[in-house]
Amino acid sequence: MAAISGGKSYHHGDLRNALICAAVDLATEGGPERVVLREAARRVGVSPTAAYRHFDGQGELLRAVKIHAQRALAESMERAAARAPGADDPTVAAERRLAALGRGYVGFAVDQPGLYRAAFCTPRAACGDAWAPPGRPAEPEPEIRAFALLTDALNALAGAGRSPRRARPAAEAAAWSAVHGLSLLLLDGPLGRLPEQRRADVVESTLALMVSGARAD
Repeated sequence: MAAISGGKSYHHGDLRNALICAAVDLATEGGPERVVLREAARRVGVSPTAAYRHFDGQGELLRAVKIHAQRALAESMERAAARAPGADDPTVAAERRLAALGRGYVGFAVDQPGLYRAAFCTPRAACGDAWAPPGRPAEPEPEIRAFALLTDALNALAGAGRSPRRARPAAEAAAWSAVHGLSLLLLDGPLGRLPEQRRADVVESTLALMVSGARAD
């Protein structure tokens, strides 16, 4: 999502999208806490009153940023999977795809910590009550595409005959927990203090354990 350069006045066009672009920049710089509707309006060059014609408050704007961040996370995973080496053996191919998706997940968290945190934030209305403003139906929680990608990869591994179906009910959550927990440890925990090569080794070891756990008898 392209951003509008600071200091340039906004004159016409899609103001809602321009505000979202500015809010994505804010989240990229400092996480979801930085997403403030008045600041997004200032960056775009419009008054807060004009911004409030498109968003009922910070929660609604942050909701749009969250959806963008979730999509960006999934796109990072898909790019990593596309770079994974192919294999004639469907089992090996499925294992490589699962590991690559996890690599793309963790890589996004490390490279884009602000957006990663925004992807899992909980937007709230200014009053602290329900998310939807009065008179508007509540919007469904945006799909977590990252989880869907991991689920599809586990389905492919099961189809190749290496993942026992009896273990599947919790496999998706276990795989997601592995990459999400590792990401948080790298961002906010002691693993972030490791040297770069050691961090890379930890990532690959975790992914190998995730794959081996998915295919274990």
